[in-house]
Amino acid sequence: MWPSLIAKAKDGGLDVIQTYVFWNLHEPQPGQYDFSGRYDLVRFIKEIQAQGLYACVRIGPFIESEWNYGGFPFWLHDVPGIIYRSDNEPFKFYMQNFTTKIVNLMKSEGLYASQGGPIVLSQIENEYQNIEAAFREKGPPYVRWAAKMAVGLQTGVPWVMCKQKDAPDPVINSCNGMRCGETFEGPNAPNKPSIWTENWTSFYQVYGGEPYLRSAEDIAFHVTLFIAKNGSYINYYMYHGGTNFGRTASAYVITSYYDQAPLDEYGLIQQPKWGHLKDLHAAIKLCSSTLLQGTPSNFSLGDLQEAYVFEAAEGECAAFLVNNNQGENATIQFRNISFELLPKSISILRDCENVIFNTAKVNTEKSIRTTMSSQMSDSADIWKEFKDDVTNYLDTSIKSNTLLEHMNTTKDKSDYLWYSFSFEPNSSCSTPILHVESRGHVAHAFVNNVYAGSAHGSHDVKAFTLEEAIDLNDGTNNISILSVMVGLPDSGAFLESRFTGLTKAEIQCNETEVYNFTNYTWGYQVGLLGEKLQIYMEPNSDNVEWSEIVLTNSQPLTWYKTAFDAPIGDDPVALNLSSMGKGEAWVNGQSIGRYWVPCATGFPQDYWKSVGFA
Repeated sequence: MWPSLIAKAKDGGLDVIQTYVFWNLHEPQPGQYDFSGRYDLVRFIKEIQAQGLYACVRIGPFIESEWNYGGFPFWLHDVPGIIYRSDNEPFKFYMQNFTTKIVNLMKSEGLYASQGGPIVLSQIENEYQNIEAAFREKGPPYVRWAAKMAVGLQTGVPWVMCKQKDAPDPVINSCNGMRCGETFEGPNAPNKPSIWTENWTSFYQVYGGEPYLRSAEDIAFHVTLFIAKNGSYINYYMYHGGTNFGRTASAYVITSYYDQAPLDEYGLIQQPKWGHLKDLHAAIKLCSSTLLQGTPSNFSLGDLQEAYVFEAAEGECAAFLVNNNQGENATIQFRNISFELLPKSISILRDCENVIFNTAKVNTEKSIRTTMSSQMSDSADIWKEFKDDVTNYLDTSIKSNTLLEHMNTTKDKSDYLWYSFSFEPNSSCSTPILHVESRGHVAHAFVNNVYAGSAHGSHDVKAFTLEEAIDLNDGTNNISILSVMVGLPDSGAFLESRFTGLTKAEIQCNETEVYNFTNYTWGYQVGLLGEKLQIYMEPNSDNVEWSEIVLTNSQPLTWYKTAFDAPIGDDPVALNLSSMGKGEAWVNGQSIGRYWVPCATGFPQDYWKSVGFA
């Protein structure tokens, strides 16, 4: 999709394609690098260059980005003495290694503008000011070190730090948000340009959360205001949304990413955003020489109206007339000419006389994305199922006398971790209740291999309690709790110290008789049997026995498979998963992401997952 997406961005008036660099994808193990297939960063940059555009490479290498673990590879967690993103020698060692690797890779291909290539900007770190205070005396020296390290790599192009007011010279401080024309305090030195690294075209969505809709008019208003205030670079985050394939989405973030961007999840042009911004870009470029060479001034035109004017020595003039009144038109006088300004809008005057664009006047018709059913897969006859095993204590290879932290046990090799124990209750335990507390994100309980119940947290409230009445045998009982992560956290201070998974487990017989298993002998198993056997791959699928589907209201730990022909044509293809519960889907061995239908809200397309065919 890269050539098509870049072409659509260029046609929309963009000059630069900006991308993060994903450390966990490119260095899955220390010193082992992967730049193949979808991870081919050089090929991506060269495609940008081939279409006549520039590039900004946001190396980070911490990226946040609603991406699993903020882009950090999980092996970093096990480096002795490491504290992420602080003046910490182990972290700085690996951060510098990876940053140097990427810079050298770009240099070796001649991709920096100083070499005649397309890369005009690089980024080091990411929104560090949000958490810097948490590191106390270890924060400021880390910022200075990161800047010095990056500049020392001698790329020949500027480096930026977003949301870092005190970015050390010559690194450029930049703004992220929706209203940087109003909120950005500007460059921290007179020789630095005013840069907006992330202009959020909508907002990411989490399971259980409502989608955020940002209008084309609002985006255009704030872009124009930023330019009027001497802004020189604005990046849309995101201009193309895309899909969080596999397990790349961070905690609770849905598989569909920024579907409300000018280019939607499927790469389709979304109107009126795409067209309205295209018109804006064209208008600004018509004024570009005046904006670059002219002398700026700013003055009031009324209580909520103002003008930003650029005048060049040759008599050229451009103006931005701003109406900050949210609800009413404003009639103003500018250079003896009367102008009617729409509510909350900016008019662009190429020659200080004629309006060539107004941010609130949309001339692009709204597009509607339609879907056509190519093949129905709702018949049980075309599906097979395989019920995964419930892991009991005797089946486990890892034992501990306490509750282990989930992420440190799975090493992010799977979303799933089995916690299990066995015990023999007293005969007086006649009405037992299983009580489990977790910082999970999800927990499923099984008693003697029988499903007992589930519970889950949310993006905003991570901790939760599972409490279910259960039946116990007179003899030994096996209790198995399947802890599930829906992506690892992606932000915040001390990421390496986060605790997830079970924190308390007990069986309450009555008010006075309670079995506490928090400090007890537990067995652990990482992942599911189907994952271990990779039954989503052919011919591994034949390694288990598939059977006809038996439909019930609750079928936990069940794999389903079918085969179908790819639809004819070049349009994007999706699977409608609205009849499903929670899980992960694969097509031709490629994971197309998680789904969690009961926790999806908003648009019907929350249930649709884009797919690719071999």
